Amino acid sequence: MVYDQPPIGQPVEHEHATAVLLLGALSVFCCGALGPIAWAMGRRALNEIEAGEGRFGGRVQVLVGYILGIIGTCLMVVMAILFLLIAISGGR
Repeated sequence: MVYDQPPIGQPVEHEHATAVLLLGALSVFCCGALGPIAWAMGRRALNEIEAGEGRFGGRVQVLVGYILGIIGTCLMVVMAILFLLIAISGGR
């Protein structure tokens, strides 16, 4: 009988783990437009890690980047709304 077992050895870090973390951090600290990219890449990477059944590592990096991408996107939207409100009011 053959049983499905996790692969022997250390799991390989997911190929987008570091990129998602970097994009998520940059979206919060300097460029909010990178937030949706980190959000989408993070969701896809998390799905692949979950489906990989132990083949991929880097789940924590992807999760932190994913959450930072969500936060960066929310901050970008809030700043855009504030900018529009100031622009509409004429800067009085």
